[in-house]
Amino acid sequence: MKRKILLGGLVAATMAGAPAYAQSSGQLLKGGAIGAGAGAVAGAIIPGMSVGTGALVGAAGGAAITALNHRHHYYHDRYGRRYYLDKRGRRIYR
Repeated sequence: MKRKILLGGLVAATMAGAPAYAQSSGQLLKGGAIGAGAGAVAGAIIPGMSVGTGALVGAAGGAAITALNHRHHYYHDRYGRRYYLDKRGRRIYR
């Protein structure tokens, strides 16, 4: 029981701080959902681990990875220079 409380606290802490790092809340929820699905499958396969615990751990991990991932979708202008768009639609050249 104590382990589940600690895990729930970890999930809550991750979800509370993660939106500040995420590019959008939709991406954060998508990463959490994918992680929860993978964790539930892992919980069903790994002996001694419940499906619910696996889903909690997977959701926290998926949300954290999505929040801390800073990959951008790059575009090319007509001169061949690479750029991505920030939140306000401005071009950021690399």
